[in-house]
Amino acid sequence: MRSLAVASHASPFAAARRRPRSSASGRDAVSQCVKCERNQDRPLGALRIGYSQGSSQRHGSKNLFTPAAAAVSVEQIEVTTYLPKGDMWSVHKFGGTCMGTPQRIQNVADVVLGDSSERKLIIVSAMSKVTDMMYNLVHKAQSRDDSYTEAVDKVFEKHMSAAKELLDGEDLARFLSQLHSDISNLRAMLRAIYIAGHATESFSEFVVGYGELWSSQMLCYAIQKSGASCSWMDTREVLVVKPSGPDMVDPDYVESEKRLQKWFSRQPAEIIVATGFIASTPENIPTTLKRDGSDFSAAIIGSLVRAGQVTIWTDVDGVFSADPRKVSEAVILSTLSYQEAWEMSYFGANVLHPRTIIPVMKDNIPIVIRNMFDLSAPGTVICKQPANEDADLDACVKSFATIDKLALVNVEGTGMAGVPGTANAIFSAVKDVGANVIMISQASSEHSICFAVPEKEVAAVSAALHARFREALAAGRLSKVEVIQGCSILAAVGLRMASTPGVSAILFDALAKANINVRAIAQGCSEYNITVVLKQEDCVRALRAAHSRFFLSKTTLAVGIIGPGLIGATLLNQLREQVAVLKENMNIDVRVIGITGASRMLLSDTGVELTSWKENLQQEAKPADLANFVRHLSENHVFPNKVLVDCTADADVASHYYDWLKKGIHVITPNKKANSGPLDQYLKLRTLQRASYTHYFYEATVGAGLPIISTLRGLLETGDKILRIEGIFSGTLSYIFNNFEGSRSFSDVVTEAKEAGYTEPDPRDDLSGTDVARKVIILARESGLRLELSDIPVESLVPEALKSCLSADEYMQKLPSFDQDWATQRHDAEAAGEVLRYVGVVDVLNKKGRVELKRYKRDHPFAQLSGSDNIIAFTTSRYKEEQPLIVRGPGAGAEVTAGGVFCDILRLASYLGAPS
Repeated sequence: MRSLAVASHASPFAAARRRPRSSASGRDAVSQCVKCERNQDRPLGALRIGYSQGSSQRHGSKNLFTPAAAAVSVEQIEVTTYLPKGDMWSVHKFGGTCMGTPQRIQNVADVVLGDSSERKLIIVSAMSKVTDMMYNLVHKAQSRDDSYTEAVDKVFEKHMSAAKELLDGEDLARFLSQLHSDISNLRAMLRAIYIAGHATESFSEFVVGYGELWSSQMLCYAIQKSGASCSWMDTREVLVVKPSGPDMVDPDYVESEKRLQKWFSRQPAEIIVATGFIASTPENIPTTLKRDGSDFSAAIIGSLVRAGQVTIWTDVDGVFSADPRKVSEAVILSTLSYQEAWEMSYFGANVLHPRTIIPVMKDNIPIVIRNMFDLSAPGTVICKQPANEDADLDACVKSFATIDKLALVNVEGTGMAGVPGTANAIFSAVKDVGANVIMISQASSEHSICFAVPEKEVAAVSAALHARFREALAAGRLSKVEVIQGCSILAAVGLRMASTPGVSAILFDALAKANINVRAIAQGCSEYNITVVLKQEDCVRALRAAHSRFFLSKTTLAVGIIGPGLIGATLLNQLREQVAVLKENMNIDVRVIGITGASRMLLSDTGVELTSWKENLQQEAKPADLANFVRHLSENHVFPNKVLVDCTADADVASHYYDWLKKGIHVITPNKKANSGPLDQYLKLRTLQRASYTHYFYEATVGAGLPIISTLRGLLETGDKILRIEGIFSGTLSYIFNNFEGSRSFSDVVTEAKEAGYTEPDPRDDLSGTDVARKVIILARESGLRLELSDIPVESLVPEALKSCLSADEYMQKLPSFDQDWATQRHDAEAAGEVLRYVGVVDVLNKKGRVELKRYKRDHPFAQLSGSDNIIAFTTSRYKEEQPLIVRGPGAGAEVTAGGVFCDILRLASYLGAPS
């Protein structure tokens, strides 16, 4: 096949370069004489594809992209123009999204012209999707797919239509002439690939590089329209790179700087628009900078001119603290150190490729990540470690990143300990199969080494290790080569972790409280990152738990409310009034992401609007389904900590607590059914709760908002011995007997209590004593007694004759016929200087409990109550019978019960890390 020599693209802008340049500052008062030597042919390498460096258009020749074009070699130019270096240069790189449409290209030109820097060097990518289109051309051609010709037409049409919208007049004519010439050459090359059925890497990279040539030319013309002095640079004339590994190249800074100096001597301008991504080998064979090559181009050129700043323009506001697709609460970081950015990039964060940082890092040139589509966003500055950052625990961890689809390989055996060369043998075998080791962890006993590799490579790694250690495995020196599939890595990155105690503790505490099991841990001595391996299914939850702990409020709770009745509605209203205060003052972020009643449920991924939850529950709700409601909460990946608040009195709802806790969902409830139900189920529930970091709080099951359960636990946990608990546990019955005085009839007081809302719709539910018995059994079990509800004798206040009444109305009509019996009991008590009180008793010493109507002297604390107050007396080894520990206060009503539930929510937040 006939060899091709292709001339450079460095010449479409001769007219602009001939414009007189301003000399007001005198900074460029240097001679621009260029001595042109005869162009000499160069060897083009094995592919026979190359280009000549330079342009004949400075001397008025036609702009042709053909082998016949006379070209001036950079190496043959006598340099007489000094290339200035330093902070006067500002380097900008615009990605494909920024260059995606003609309007966006014009917007880029406006940004460039708006930069007040003395000199500007602009690096651009191909228009969005064009690089993929070019690779597809090569693929189709070498696959002998005839449709490659149609694909070429689409590439041509895309750029032609963009140019026609962006440019006009002579500029448009010049660009289209060059485009036609390029497309003609492109067709010839693709035809050659089609015939051969194969394209070498260099051939492919030459074809792919066209995208950057065209986009940068259009931008240069767009800038020139404003009258600014602007030159266009084909970076293949300047950047020289050498292969350094698979899909990697290293810049030759010395040669590149020499070529840049010579290029600038021919085409000095205040603005230079250059191609990103493409470069040349030392033999002048076109190549690319591989992955993220345009960013790399900007960093290299920024280093060559010692720029004051390199700005990477993209479509995001900056570098996020975590992947915003996984963590919706991720925040933009204002600053990052070079090392932090490097670590984040390694672990898959969408920041910069690690190699992009190297050129600017050595010269301390800041990189700024900016959003082209939101110029008001300040972006993220990547630079030397800022000296003025707060050194608190939150500031020391900058970001979190994850890598999925990994497998953990564990090589284990007693024969490894103290044997030199074992690790070398392991990783030599891994290297031989070309696997990439992401992380390594070794126990100090040298009993085992584990490492993470991509899942797609683990089969080859496992086979290689079994082959390499066949004899050791057979002899028992190695016990196993184990592969654990389905793993992910979570990395916490921060430069200040090295000097801040407690970071690891906070990280692992956050993971533990989110019920995340860690499989392996690694941390280098530099402590720039802490890496953990965990199940892939737990990865997003772990990421959110860790991020929430360091970046959001110290505790973020996703709450599901079951039962928006009297208590549930009151709780929602209390939350509405307090959530902003909690977030501002206590770093607690409470998000109600679901509300369900018996027939309707309202769901939200990020939080129900509490100011209008009632209306939305009617208008936007779905049919209630408890299983789907719980699934919505458990599968929510926005918030790591989930809690279900059961505000019902439903035994069926309570029967699900065990399953919810097992799923890692915390449970808070005033519902007494679970803790007073069958003893075996209660013990199973408490055993699970105590064995995990999943919490179960139920303060409001006894005494509404009074601290009864917490007081009892405090006594027990501090070693006190409970002897007896006695109290008035029913606000309803407290109200009734506090007002059953003088000449008032019992039925009148019950009617008053019912009308005031103190009783259940059917007062027999209160007067039966069952509710008090449930509270007694809860306290008995908390005290260590293993009693069933049926073990508690209950003195019912419902006359036997009235138990069969078919309705509450019938009961209330017949109740007055028993007023005389109640009057007699009251008279007898008053005659003895006593009062009637309905109490529950837990006799811990005798391991029993009871519910009964008792008489107390008028000076007894139980006789001093008013309204619906509850009172509970704890007799213990410390608090004797003569002076027991007494807790007293309102024990009924929606406000205080909801307040008790709210307190449990805050207690949970405290357990999960919120400040106390």
